[in-house]
Order: sequence, then structure tokens, then C-alpha cells
Amino acid sequence: MSFLWYTFKVVNMEKSVKFYTDIVGLKEQRRFNPSPTTEIVFLGDEEGTKVELIFDRTNKARLEYPDHMSMGFSIDDIEEKIKEVSQKGYAVHSGPIKPNANTEFFFVLDPNGMKVQFVKEG
Repeated sequence: MSFLWYTFKVVNMEKSVKFYTDIVGLKEQRRFNPSPTTEIVFLGDEEGTKVELIFDRTNKARLEYPDHMSMGFSIDDIEEKIKEVSQKGYAVHSGPIKPNANTEFFFVLDPNGMKVQFVKEG
């Protein structure tokens, strides 16, 4: 068995796609409308990471994501990624945090409030 993708609803599809392509580095793989009010976009990379974004035009409620949930992505350089995130208009939510000698990470909130973790290991 293998993990396929992480799915979540978004409040603005274009802002969300921009974040996950510009900041995370995923590429848009598929976009479709399963109904007149719903749009789905799959984003991914060469290693098999996939994120599914769902936008429902009829949902007027603010989406709430639990504080204890996050998505983590591997990076090569913490300082460089923090600089890139800041230059593109996003603030570091928390960190950098170094829980041990081999791991360092920080969090950014995506346009929906989902915590996205960038992790440097090794």
C-alpha cells in the first residue's frame, strides 16, 4: 500500500494553487469541475507527493484547520527557504526549530490557514 495524496478544502483556489506551486514547488497536474459549484486541482512532484485542493463555490463558511495538523515538505536550506518565503509575501508562522542535531524546520500558513512545515534533515 502507498500513500496517494492529502486532500483539503480551500477558500480561494487561485491563491492556494499559487502558494503550492510558488512556495512548495509542486506542479499543477490536473484540474476539473465534478459539478457546477466544485473545482478540484491536483498538484504534485516527481517523487510522488500529491495534494488535492477542493473549492466549493457554495461554501460561505470560513474553513478551520486544527492547530495540531500540518503538511511537511523536505528542503535543502532553511535560511534560503525562509528568505524565499518572505520575498514572496508570506510570514514564518513559527520556527526555525531544531529538535535535534540532524533536523531543523519552520512553519508557514498557506492562504487557508493550513500549517505547512519545511524540514531540513541531515
